[in-house]
Amino acid sequence: MNILFITVLAFLLYYFFKKGNKNTKDVVINKLKINEELSSEQFPKLNILQLSDLHLENISISPNELYEKLKDEPIDLIALTGDFLDRKRTIPKLAPYLEVLNRLQAKFGIYAVLGNHDYVLRQKDLQILIKTLAANNCKVLQNESDLINVQGTWVNIIGIDDFSTNRSSLETSYKGVTSGTILVLTHDPNIVLHMKNYHFDYLLAGHFHGGQICYPKAYHLAKMGKLARMNIIKGFHKQDGKPFYISEGLGQTGLNIRVGSRPEITLHELTLVMGKQKTVKAI
Repeated sequence: MNILFITVLAFLLYYFFKKGNKNTKDVVINKLKINEELSSEQFPKLNILQLSDLHLENISISPNELYEKLKDEPIDLIALTGDFLDRKRTIPKLAPYLEVLNRLQAKFGIYAVLGNHDYVLRQKDLQILIKTLAANNCKVLQNESDLINVQGTWVNIIGIDDFSTNRSSLETSYKGVTSGTILVLTHDPNIVLHMKNYHFDYLLAGHFHGGQICYPKAYHLAKMGKLARMNIIKGFHKQDGKPFYISEGLGQTGLNIRVGSRPEITLHELTLVMGKQKTVKAI
């Protein structure tokens, strides 16, 4: 009886892990239109490719496969919302993915923020990661901003550093930002609960992996902040009337399996309001 039970249990575990690993190869491309009600020829659009949580120790899509999925998509800007890797030996694996992203020729380039797993690296290795990103034309924003002009409309790109490791500084991130459309990139979306007095037109984040293993529910995320306890772990949401999106991520942590979630590539079409002026109020 014990042998039979162990055999059945082993088979079930084998099936579970095999199925879960197969799910990591089933990449979903989600497409969203933000401010679609304003969509017309008079309002310019910014087409944003978001990739989050590559976790290159456990990723099931190759650089070439990623390129093939995206080569025909209109992409103006690429946003990488943290958690590239957490081991020094994985850093060389990043360059081929960045080379592919450069081949997509996004008009306004590639922007990135760091996540909690990136900060697991020792300081000297973290600097190698940042230099690798920079060497591949990627602007890393650590509580800072950049400004681009999209057909006459100014867009502030604000990169807020990782909230979960206490590296976020809203005041520093927003310093000097007073008008135009505001696009925020960050890793941990829990920061939105602290941004009542900081305007943004759209915020992109990741961190939760959509639960990664959701059976029966992603109870393990409860320790990852208030949003997770509110079951806000993926997709489009609003906080204080401001829209934000949480990507399910492209890679996995721990076990290279997914149950009840899928790796995600996200394409956001953000309609911009010409001449839109917003005042940023500091706390």
